[in-house]
Amino acid sequence: MSQNEKKILLVDDDQDLLQLLSMRLERHGYQVSLAQSAEEAQARIPVIRPHLVITDLRMEGMDGLALFDAVRRSHGSLPVIILTAHGSISDAVDATRRGVFTFLTKPFDSRDLLREIERALNLSADTAGQTDLDTGQDCRRELLTRSPLMEDLLAKAGLAAASGASVLLRGESGTGKELLARAIHRASNRRDKAFVAVNCGAIPDSLLESELFGHAKGAFTGADRNHPGLFKSADGGTLFLDEIGDMPSALQVKLLRVVQERQVRAVGASQTIPVDVRIISATHRHLEEEIEAGNFREDLYYRLNVVSLDLPTLAQRREDIPLLADHFLRQFSQQIGKKVSGFSPEAMETLLGASWPGNIRQLCNVVEQAVALSTTSVISTDLVNHALRETPEEIPPFAEARRRFEQDYLVRLLKITNGNVAQAARLAKRNRTEFYKLLNRHHIAPALFK
Repeated sequence: MSQNEKKILLVDDDQDLLQLLSMRLERHGYQVSLAQSAEEAQARIPVIRPHLVITDLRMEGMDGLALFDAVRRSHGSLPVIILTAHGSISDAVDATRRGVFTFLTKPFDSRDLLREIERALNLSADTAGQTDLDTGQDCRRELLTRSPLMEDLLAKAGLAAASGASVLLRGESGTGKELLARAIHRASNRRDKAFVAVNCGAIPDSLLESELFGHAKGAFTGADRNHPGLFKSADGGTLFLDEIGDMPSALQVKLLRVVQERQVRAVGASQTIPVDVRIISATHRHLEEEIEAGNFREDLYYRLNVVSLDLPTLAQRREDIPLLADHFLRQFSQQIGKKVSGFSPEAMETLLGASWPGNIRQLCNVVEQAVALSTTSVISTDLVNHALRETPEEIPPFAEARRRFEQDYLVRLLKITNGNVAQAARLAKRNRTEFYKLLNRHHIAPALFK
């Protein structure tokens, strides 16, 4: 990424200082955005996607450390530099202990700030060169998104790719765990070696050991030749163990030994063979619950779960539905030789409002079916509804959603208080006059709850 593509968000309630810092950074080739409060910064981060946040510590309302905590929760790989005119050793220690990149006291030397900015950008996930899952990199070519949730996930995946650590991907079926695993492999220093995928739940228990570790000729009936196994096939590269939660307990013990010793012994063989494999595993199960139930080994869990990445459901990234639907439409139209140009506005609204229990895999199936049955150049609502075979979940307008919430909230309060308006107003932290106005607006009579 070139210097003038690096985006910095400056946060300070001192407008003069904001403008001064902005001019200095722009002269050095950075793209600079401004926010005059931490609350404004929170709203701007998902929109502008900065590579670095520089914030004042003392501000009205939310302060710089509270902003950092919010950034860490939602954008874990985004570095934060804190500036303050009220610096102290205790502030600096607290900030750095919590993960703030650095802490500079005003007045600071511009050269010091520029040096820290360069250091932060060089270490951040978004400027990690060949190991980043950046939009311009071939490694994420199959991961189409405009979702802030997914962009944050891909930034973390870029850091994981560079580390070489074992990765555990969590998410519902159909959310794209194998696609992300392939992207991590392509972004790692193992990209020139094999990526081998196996679904642990799709292979019978009796065959899974031989499939993973290989077998020697004559090891069992039908073993008429040596079989290297998937670990050996992935040597130097990446082994993707999908649905790791379905692996039988006996094999979990053997997998743990391979992970610890970096050696594999084929079924029926007397000697072990060294292997150099990076493991990425995936599951839709809650492995912590499986451990409690005695179905999954805790020691193996910690070996596999060095870096944990949670994939959002399609319903959590609805802004990606038009992007993905158009991609699938072009793909299937080309495959079957149909000239289908797009979806009607109503059909797209139906796609946006559906519940998507099957996630991206279900969306792909719906689009494929709609393209196959289409007799016109535009996909209709009827075709989409037929493919969905469900009543779409309606997304109400904001005003309607707010009205429903307020009404449900007021009814719940009056049920709790048996129609006592004064008590309900206190629970809602509103004065009684204002609370009565809310009740009248929603045509709710307190007497009905007495």
